Amino acid sequence: MTAGRLRTSNMSRRDMLRLSGLGALGAAAPAALASCDGGGSGGDGAELQFMYWGSTFEQKAMNAMLAEYKEHSNGGEVQPLYTPGTDYTTKLNTLVASKRAPDLAYLGGGVLYRLAEQGKLINLYPYLKKYPELGERLPYTYYWYGKNKLAATQTANEVMLLWYNKQAFDDAGIDYPPAEADKAWTWDQLVEAATKLTMDQDGRHPDEPGFDSKAIRQFGIASNWNNFGWYPLVRSNGGEAVDDSGTDFVLNGAEGVQVFQDLQDLTFKHRVAPTPAQLATGGAGVPTTPRLLQTRRVAMAMDGQWLLLDMAQSNLDYGIGVLPKYQEALTVGFAAGTVAFTGKGHDDETVELYMFHNDPRYVDLYKDGLWMPLEEKFYSDQAAIDSWTKNDAHPPEFRTAVVDYTLNNSVRQYDQSLKNTDNIAEVMTPALQQIQNGKRPAKEVLDELKPKVDKLLQGYYPTQEL
Repeated sequence: MTAGRLRTSNMSRRDMLRLSGLGALGAAAPAALASCDGGGSGGDGAELQFMYWGSTFEQKAMNAMLAEYKEHSNGGEVQPLYTPGTDYTTKLNTLVASKRAPDLAYLGGGVLYRLAEQGKLINLYPYLKKYPELGERLPYTYYWYGKNKLAATQTANEVMLLWYNKQAFDDAGIDYPPAEADKAWTWDQLVEAATKLTMDQDGRHPDEPGFDSKAIRQFGIASNWNNFGWYPLVRSNGGEAVDDSGTDFVLNGAEGVQVFQDLQDLTFKHRVAPTPAQLATGGAGVPTTPRLLQTRRVAMAMDGQWLLLDMAQSNLDYGIGVLPKYQEALTVGFAAGTVAFTGKGHDDETVELYMFHNDPRYVDLYKDGLWMPLEEKFYSDQAAIDSWTKNDAHPPEFRTAVVDYTLNNSVRQYDQSLKNTDNIAEVMTPALQQIQNGKRPAKEVLDELKPKVDKLLQGYYPTQEL
């Protein structure tokens, strides 16, 4: 579901969670897409179609959910259109243009809003009476596009966290990162810990004489330059990316500049965080965060909750902490949405499947660690919390570091409701990469970026209380 990673090409799992599109076709997918003719209702014997991306594990879990849906819907059939790769949105747009859109599909903000405004998506607002649980989701999980116009909700929920290798901390003799928001490290405490965890090939730290920054064996921290990586830090510092009107780029304010300069300084001043080039191996690109932690190439990493799926299946002795804070301990809640297409004569059946597909009772991806639920009760009611977290995949600190943190300290990702996000991303991404690569100071880049982004800002889509 799911920023560099602001684009719909060359995406990782993180991109799927944040933006619109992942998905080149697998070997069997062309035939599946070619047969996508609009389908029929789940109740009349014809098939609905569900187009989605994800790992092979997600494919297995989704197919199991769709099989269970058949039992719960009096024989409703659903054809899964598993579409992993890099041109998911292009494929979907082609199907829409040829009037062969699937009934349900994963999709991110830019294309999602466009299709909603074109009247191609079911407005979910009238279904709030039939499905009260639809109105009980976390406020930032909705994709509103007008008064009483609900295009989608997130497929699931995700937040940003601080992951770490416990053995690396034990070897360095330092305490683990806090797992409670009110005890979150300050930025200076993060840097101090990362310095003690960073070692060159001879075991020297960056603050010791003779440290060889060209031969680092273990980096203390892998920072995150995705928009969902830097945004919670900016908000924590009292800053914002775009003002409340959605027409003024304010990321170049003192708060934003400080965050981006601090991120750059992790690599080029403190020498505790790697560049992507320092992590790339043999032309294969940057390894996944679980792999970096497992091999102890890094000791800590700021990354998303969805990593729990891989972490829980590894032999890594890992831990979960909350992000470092500036003024206030905050994380960001985000994910791409699932959309439901209209105009096929079976909207009610489509919405029935819509409600089923992200119900934790029927989808293993919640208890296995990839997804988090949407409804607020799964973060506030003990029985509901236990229903998806009381298992071997979720470590003891998950309650405070993730569940409580999500309920009390998460904010909406700014571009989840911002108009014209795709064009804005085209301008912002290369500029922020200049900061990441250490080529220019943060203030200079952000000041130069402001007039370019201001020209593209068109306000926010409205949000609505339920």
